Amino acid sequence: MYYNFVKEQRGLRMTPAMAAGVTDTLWTVDHIVRIVELYDTRPGRRGPYKHKSIKQA
Repeated sequence: MYYNFVKEQRGLRMTPAMAAGVTDTLWTVDHIVRIVELYDTRPGRRGPYKHKSIKQA
């Protein structure tokens, strides 16, 4: 994401995402961090423990 949205390319004088028409603004790393925090899934409760059967010889 950094390369496509934040890093301005010298030859293009814009980011690849801007050149492709995906966005019209230059993003910062803070934008990317906020997106990751919004969509960060938190782990839920674990299910019950399944006991393994022990074979006796």
